[in-house]
Amino acid sequence: MQTRFGLMPALLASVILAGCASSGEAPVRDGNGAPPVTGSVPAAPAGMHVVRQGDTLLGIARQYNVTLPDLVRWNDLTNPDQIQVGQSLRVGPPDMAQDGGATAIPIGDGAVAMPVPMPGGTEPAALPLKQGPLGGPVPYSQDPGAGAAPPPAVPAPEQPAPAPETPAAAVAGDWQWPAAGRVIAAYNEASNKGVDIGGNVGDPVYAAAAGKVVYAGSGLRGYGKLVVIKHNQEYNSVYAHNDKLLVKEDDQVARGQKIAELGSSETDRPKLHFEIRKQGKAIDPTKYLPAR
Repeated sequence: MQTRFGLMPALLASVILAGCASSGEAPVRDGNGAPPVTGSVPAAPAGMHVVRQGDTLLGIARQYNVTLPDLVRWNDLTNPDQIQVGQSLRVGPPDMAQDGGATAIPIGDGAVAMPVPMPGGTEPAALPLKQGPLGGPVPYSQDPGAGAAPPPAVPAPEQPAPAPETPAAAVAGDWQWPAAGRVIAAYNEASNKGVDIGGNVGDPVYAAAAGKVVYAGSGLRGYGKLVVIKHNQEYNSVYAHNDKLLVKEDDQVARGQKIAELGSSETDRPKLHFEIRKQGKAIDPTKYLPAR
């Protein structure tokens, strides 16, 4: 199966997969592999983000409310594991207007809108200062309330729009085993980011919990034909080495729905490599799956 974008492998490497032999999310490094440079990083122009110490591609995408495939594509990233301190990343489409409006300069978890000068460098004309009370002079009175304007009516607060529905939280007890075979390789934080489940080519592979398919393809080296499901803002699940994919990106899937057929793509034997990731970090799936 062909991937939707040529850079989708890089997306997966940064978003939820650090490889079976790596650990955690990729830190920011400089080009020589040296530790991150500390100190201030200059503010980026509109539509750009300057990488700072501790930044990850996933965190940058969340900060600017953009998708990770777009972030990878806009910046022609070939190895998102090595974004560098001080590197400028585009966080909007290439044709995004660069003048007018306000410029968002990320600071911590938020952004500050900075005013943009008027064209031609001119400043708005200052309004003349009003020296007397509005409506003319008011006769003197010993009544402290005399001449006072009635307080303005306070409008009733608007009811906030209802938040869009999100999938139920994926927690222990909400998961099921994605395949029926026995575990042939257990989770190991240093060398195996999930569990390997044995089986035969063509055996069904099921969604371990309900969610949305965010990747379905074979563009990530070492994972073969791969499906990634996003369950909510915290949890993703990963299904690798399939023989046939039965879902596509943006599909909504139910817990227990058949999403693929077990295979041996890019591995030495038929098996399913299954991962659960919490906020991008691989965790032991057996702590969430029901006991067998």
